[in-house]
Amino acid sequence: MQTDNHHTLLKLLAEARNHPVACICLSNGFEDPYGQYDILAGFGAVAEYHSPEELDKNDALKLGFCSYDLKNIIEPLNSGHPQAVSVPDCYFFEPQRYFKLKRNSNKAETNMQLPEPVSCTQTRITPEFTCSSPKELYLNNVDSIKECIRNGDFYEMNYCLQFECNTCLDPYSLFAELNQTAPAPFAVFFKYFDKFLLCSSPERFLAKRKDALTAQPIKGTRKRHADVTQDWQVKTALSNSEKDRAENIMIVDLLRNDMSRVCMPGSVQVPELCKVYSFSHVHQMISTVTGQLQANKGFSDIIKATFPMGSMTGAPKIQVMKDVERFENFSRGWYSGSVGYWENGDFDFNVIIRSIQMDTGRETMYYHVGGAITSDSVPEDEYKECMEKAAGLLQTLKNQAASNL
Repeated sequence: MQTDNHHTLLKLLAEARNHPVACICLSNGFEDPYGQYDILAGFGAVAEYHSPEELDKNDALKLGFCSYDLKNIIEPLNSGHPQAVSVPDCYFFEPQRYFKLKRNSNKAETNMQLPEPVSCTQTRITPEFTCSSPKELYLNNVDSIKECIRNGDFYEMNYCLQFECNTCLDPYSLFAELNQTAPAPFAVFFKYFDKFLLCSSPERFLAKRKDALTAQPIKGTRKRHADVTQDWQVKTALSNSEKDRAENIMIVDLLRNDMSRVCMPGSVQVPELCKVYSFSHVHQMISTVTGQLQANKGFSDIIKATFPMGSMTGAPKIQVMKDVERFENFSRGWYSGSVGYWENGDFDFNVIIRSIQMDTGRETMYYHVGGAITSDSVPEDEYKECMEKAAGLLQTLKNQAASNL
């Protein structure tokens, strides 16, 4: 991220302290032919919306999220486990104050005067997280999931773990450091009263520009290495991995089916299949799926057809979401959902992964990791991949300041 944009972020985080709800979306300078903004932020609610149907009522900018549990409204599903951080299934707000910096622009559009950054000098601690599922239970569950696949219950499941810590750090300063340590193209800071989402997501769920829809699912992850030669070898191995390509293609096929429900017949295409991109801590395999939206389809129709994203569920999607309840001992809530913006009928939403959730009222923090389980999965390898995905967040959390909130 450019130095001037980082200073702008610090000012935006200072503004967020003054409002009960706030959202800051960052691209962090990553190239993206489908993106519109480098920075988009909103503070305070002029109006609030609690369902996808409400967003099309006017053209005003709205920022917000769909939590994973919105699936229970879209489909005949339920979640019997407690949410880590309790948030609505769907929440958007029309901001009182906003800041917009479009791509390739040196001038921001805003209706506010940015404050100076607020410094935080607090006690240094190293938070300790506890996993909701011990390693042995995880390995046993992966074996059970593979048995379900052999029995024909489903083809692939995204199986996740939850980590909890009974300490709260300062969410504002932590996000600033997280965004420097692990910059990502779909990073988001979201404040919902005393609940905070600090997201360093590399994945786009869905974007709309006029009548063009674009999804970019991720399947396939490898840890980066400091040694250039070893890093290149790891990246090449991911690119050539038949297992990872099969997982990615399976989700691409699922997305093509979902998008075809709201797109013009024959318009759904895959311009990029299984390309490996490099981020601060991992290499990831990403595909791009596009389609031309039917003229009579609104935001609610699109969400009902595509949410939740297949990369965070598996295939077939509805059956997998039912079976996830048997193996995961928590309700995902924010995690596996999506956050972003809607404006004049266009929108751009990420996938909520690589994220820290905070409940400052209860003084707890959470993060989640997961991976796709298929018939070829090796339980130990899947567990290792989950830990590698968590490594960046854990490194950022070390020796951070404890919150005085």
